[in-house]
Amino acid sequence: MTVSTPPRVLTVAGSDSGGGAGIQADLKTMLAMGVHGMSVIAAVTAQNSLGVQGYWELPPEAVRAQLDSVLGDIGAQAVKTGMLASPALVETVAEVLAGYAAPLVVDPVGVSKHGDSLLAPEAVETMRTRLLPVATVVTPNLWEVEQLTSVKVEDESGLRRAADAVLELGPRWALIKGGHLPGAPIDLLTDGTNEYRYAAERLDNRHTHGTGCTLASAIASRLALGDDVPAAVGGAKDYVTGAIARGFPLGGGIGPVDHAWRWR
Repeated sequence: MTVSTPPRVLTVAGSDSGGGAGIQADLKTMLAMGVHGMSVIAAVTAQNSLGVQGYWELPPEAVRAQLDSVLGDIGAQAVKTGMLASPALVETVAEVLAGYAAPLVVDPVGVSKHGDSLLAPEAVETMRTRLLPVATVVTPNLWEVEQLTSVKVEDESGLRRAADAVLELGPRWALIKGGHLPGAPIDLLTDGTNEYRYAAERLDNRHTHGTGCTLASAIASRLALGDDVPAAVGGAKDYVTGAIARGFPLGGGIGPVDHAWRWR
């Protein structure tokens, strides 16, 4: 029997003790997509289905050491970032990844599904000026678009304006997630020249914890497998839509999407 090493994908994010989002969701997604997932933990949360009770950042030197350890020996075909919490952590991660030749998917996590802040206000400018310029794809929701650019989207016609504002910050592609708009959910992907829209059925399921982490990790996984950006987003959207459809109750609040829905 011949054993081959699968593509490797690195997530740099926070740990979710409830297992629905963050590092835990990223690694589950990567396994489901057929790649080898690796992790750099930037923060630890006390989190469950009801919300985030607290979070603690790791020291920048600990985050840098994890990055150097994984990238220096194992390497990665794609990298995804999530919760980075503070200016120092954003700066550290951006500095290392700016010099690394692999696609970078940035999920600019600002708040949790429950509305809990996961990014210090003073870190927003560092995200804008240091991390987004080195991103291959950035995947903000509408609240994060407004946080990063001051552009407020109220209907589908505003998605392109939001994408153009995000692209001005330097990423190669912007994926604006329009799921919180009324009507059928539409996400818009553009590099400023080419434009793609991804529609999905609106599903009647409140258990959607981890959706953003899962989508960004699925995109990174598909990029590592060799897809171009539009194909990676399309494949990731199909996977996430199935995961949302089968999201399940957990605890007393909002449950997670089902990362293993294709196996169950």
